[in-house]
Amino acid sequence: IKGQLIILFLIQVGGLGILTFATFFASFLKKGVGVRQQSILQEIFDSDSLSGTYQLLRRIFVFTLSIEIIGAFLLYFLWGNYPFKNINEQIYFSLFHSISAFCNAGFALFSNGLYEQGIRNLYLFHIVIALLIIFGGLGFPAIRDIFDREQLRKRLKLGWKRWKLSTQIAVYASIALILVGTLLFYLLEKENTLAGLGPIEQIITAFFQSVTTRTAGFNTVDMTQLGKPILMIFIFLMFIGASSGGTGGGIKTSTFVVIFKSLLATVTGQRVITLGRRTISHDLVYKAQSVFLFSATFIFVCSFLLSITEPNVPILDLVFEEVSAFATVGLSTGVTPNLSIAGKLIITFTMLIGRVGILTLAFALSIEKEDKLYKYPNSHIMIG
Repeated sequence: IKGQLIILFLIQVGGLGILTFATFFASFLKKGVGVRQQSILQEIFDSDSLSGTYQLLRRIFVFTLSIEIIGAFLLYFLWGNYPFKNINEQIYFSLFHSISAFCNAGFALFSNGLYEQGIRNLYLFHIVIALLIIFGGLGFPAIRDIFDREQLRKRLKLGWKRWKLSTQIAVYASIALILVGTLLFYLLEKENTLAGLGPIEQIITAFFQSVTTRTAGFNTVDMTQLGKPILMIFIFLMFIGASSGGTGGGIKTSTFVVIFKSLLATVTGQRVITLGRRTISHDLVYKAQSVFLFSATFIFVCSFLLSITEPNVPILDLVFEEVSAFATVGLSTGVTPNLSIAGKLIITFTMLIGRVGILTLAFALSIEKEDKLYKYPNSHIMIG
């Protein structure tokens, strides 16, 4: 139980974010939080002003605790006939899995995850877990924009007022990816891992795996039995991951959407990239492209190293493990326990980099250079 509580604490800290957690407690000290720290938090959580950053931190903690408590309350009544020793154990299990789901950790207190006998058929339980994952993956800025009382009053009073663009991207991109993932999983695994289930059970299972694959890492099917096509789809979903400011990993839905829109603009010959009646600056496009390129390169290099250290493991399984580690998902096809020491170190390092953020690491290692007050003449280079 001591080990579980330590892991639970680390899950909660990691879900909230080290900076958020540290700043919240620093605010109680005499020195408080400086302007520089507030400006960083303002950018992270998409706050309107520096003065509202401290209040935002409090709301984040309130939102987090409220959602986790509500989730635990619902899970408590959905365990079915699982043989708990007593009520206290049932409460503890409910709270643990609620926090693990909202923080997109994917840790379960069962040997086979949520594929455990007696748990795999609790479909209402799976739906609540999936909803907790979705809320956590949307990100705190989006949750605040959607559910904050002040924001709700403004939208009711001003009919034209909409969600922020970042919130729209987080919500609509998540819905699109979940629907695509659900449909593909259902079609590709209908005669495999979904065989023997009723139509409703198949849809719920496909929906759950689509949700958890992008961010969390729970499983309600036998991962070792999945076909290669769905593993490739999972790699794609894991690589995209959750939304900015959320508890999940990946390159984030906003990065994916910006890159996709820039691709469409290039193909259609548009010089200005627009999204939701807003213009996307070239700086944002460059940042998104950098995140994508750094991430893809890092995954390629680590997968290459794994292919050297683990010559007997199929390359698709190695790439799956690497992307799952980078996106801090935690899904596995079962090969991780059998990796060599070098392979496990590569996976561990990948998880660390994935949680810190590849762009953060690049900025930390880069050498600051002064801006030049001149520029060279333009030159044409053949592309493609």
